Amino acid sequence: MAMLFGFGQSAEIQIRLSNEDSRKVVKARGDDGNLHDNFLYYDGESVTGTVHINLKKANHKFEHQGIRIEFIGQIEVYYDRGNQQDFISLTRELARPGDLTQNAQFPFEFNNVEKPFETYMGTNVKLRYFLRVTVIRRLTDLTKEIDLVVHALSSYPDNDKSIKMEVGIEDCLHIEFEYNKNKYHLQDVIVGKIYFLLVRIKIKYMEIAILKTEIVGSGPNTFKESETVAKFEIMDGAPVRGESIPIRLFLAGYDLAPSMRDVGKKFSVKYFLNLVLIDEEDRRYFKQQEVTLWRKADKVMRRPGSDDEEPQTSIPGTQKFTAPSIEHPKPESPRSDPKSGSTSPDDNSDSS
Repeated sequence: MAMLFGFGQSAEIQIRLSNEDSRKVVKARGDDGNLHDNFLYYDGESVTGTVHINLKKANHKFEHQGIRIEFIGQIEVYYDRGNQQDFISLTRELARPGDLTQNAQFPFEFNNVEKPFETYMGTNVKLRYFLRVTVIRRLTDLTKEIDLVVHALSSYPDNDKSIKMEVGIEDCLHIEFEYNKNKYHLQDVIVGKIYFLLVRIKIKYMEIAILKTEIVGSGPNTFKESETVAKFEIMDGAPVRGESIPIRLFLAGYDLAPSMRDVGKKFSVKYFLNLVLIDEEDRRYFKQQEVTLWRKADKVMRRPGSDDEEPQTSIPGTQKFTAPSIEHPKPESPRSDPKSGSTSPDDNSDSS
C-alpha cells in the first residue's frame, strides 16, 4: 500500500569503487564501537567508481528529480553534533530529473582529491571521509553513504635528535633518562636508557606508559581527554647509584594514530612517554616527555629514469619534513641488567 502511494523505498542504491579487488582494506572503528572494513585512500588519489540504482519492481516507472554523488570530508565534535564542519565538499551530478524503468549505472570521478587530514575516531571528536549518493524525490529522498579511510603519510630525516633530561628531588633522587629520538613512526621501536645518579629513597618499582591526549575546542570550551595506550614495568626492586635500566618499547600492535596539530582548528592529538617511579610508601614520582608519532609509507620506489636519483614513496600525498644535517651521538646499546623487568603491558597498575 505504501508503494502504491509513492511511500517507501522503491529502489536500492549501491556504490562500487574502482579497483576494489586490488585496493587495500583496513579496519576502522565505527560509531557502534566495532571495527569495520574500509577501503584505504591517500592524499591526492582519485576516487572513482560506479553508482548502481536497482529497481525493486521490474518495468516499474521510478520518478526522480535528479541523482548526485558527493565526496565529503567532515569533522564532528560529539558535544556539538548538530554543527559538523565539512572541510571538503565535492559534488557530481549523475542524472537530470526523469524516469527510470530499469536498473541503471552511473560512473563517477573525483580526480586528484586533496585529503589533508587522516581519518580519526577519538573520544570526543571524529574526522571521516565518505561518499553520499542522493536520489531526489518529491516526498522523501533516497540516500546511501559509504565511509573511506584516509592515511596521512609523512617522512622525517633519520638523524632525528635524541631526548636527554635530568630530573629528581634535591638530596633524595637524581636520575637521567635518554630516548634515542623524539619522532617515531607507528611501527617503530622506542629505545632508551635510565641512569640513577643519586638514590636515597627506596624505590619499589618503575614503569613507563604511552599516554595519548586529545584536545578538542579552544579557550573556555576546551575539552582535554587522556588515556593510557600502553604500560610497561621496566624495573622491579630498588636500584643503586650508578645503575642503568634499558628501555625497549615496540609500538606495533597498538591502536595508534599519528600526532595531530590543530586539525581544522578543531582538535589536536598528542602523545607522551610517562616515566613513573613508586617508592615503598606508594608515593609516585613521574616525568612526562612529549614525542611525535607519524605514519610511514609501506613501500619505497625510485623515480623512473635513473637509479641514482632520490627514492620516493610509491603513494601520493606524502609529506616530507627536512632538518639541518647535524650528526648526533647515538646512545649506547642497552646492557643487560638483572633488575630489568619485562616490557609486557601491566594492565593491573594505574597511571598517574
